[in-house]
Amino acid sequence: MTLPDIGGLIGVAMMLVAYALSAAGRVRVDAWPALAVNLIGAGLVLASLVFKFNLPAFIMETAWAVVALCGLIKLALKKRP
Repeated sequence: MTLPDIGGLIGVAMMLVAYALSAAGRVRVDAWPALAVNLIGAGLVLASLVFKFNLPAFIMETAWAVVALCGLIKLALKKRP
């Protein structure tokens, strides 16, 4: 197993844990911790795809990262006076 594989697996684990906690009602899906974990996880998977590219995975992770980033931006703008 290569370092990019390990990074990608960590990213997948982060996203799955965030999803499971959200589905169990332990974390709000629209709260910054869940969004940040999803963004970082997707980023790790995208970084691993630089070494072994897979178009469907790239599209999925890009969409996942964009949604998480938009959620974080929305939260940041909401907190501004």
